[in-house]
Amino acid sequence: MDLRRTVAAPFRQRGVDELGESEFVAAIAMDRRWYSPAQSKRLLDVAAGEGLIERSDDAVSPTFDVGETTIPEEFSPGEELLRDRSTFERVLDVLTEAGHEKREAVAGINQLQGDLGVTIEAAAVFYARKQGEPVTDIAERSLDELGSDE
Repeated sequence: MDLRRTVAAPFRQRGVDELGESEFVAAIAMDRRWYSPAQSKRLLDVAAGEGLIERSDDAVSPTFDVGETTIPEEFSPGEELLRDRSTFERVLDVLTEAGHEKREAVAGINQLQGDLGVTIEAAAVFYARKQGEPVTDIAERSLDELGSDE
């Protein structure tokens, strides 16, 4: 949720659906003073990896409705947003944001992993789907990442 808020801020601030990468970096680093310019560029990479932005030429645009994202006045993102998250972490976020108890979700995922003999990521996707949560985009990005290692 914090990553989505952080990404939405420059677009909401300027009232646009597309920004140049340098404009995005300036909005985060200079206007908001949340991160350094280098960290702001890293934020773009993480947001693209999470599927929150699309890059085209030298511009970025959000893949979600920034108008539906609330950004409290006191909001300030932490540096933990700048690291890549595993498929397991992304799926767990979907589950907890949908109201599932984190402890129960982790226990269920671990149980599936043991029962099925699969990776924690595969078990997480399977568990979330059994719970009726939409994680297809996360699963597809994970498959794409696996295929790009060839």
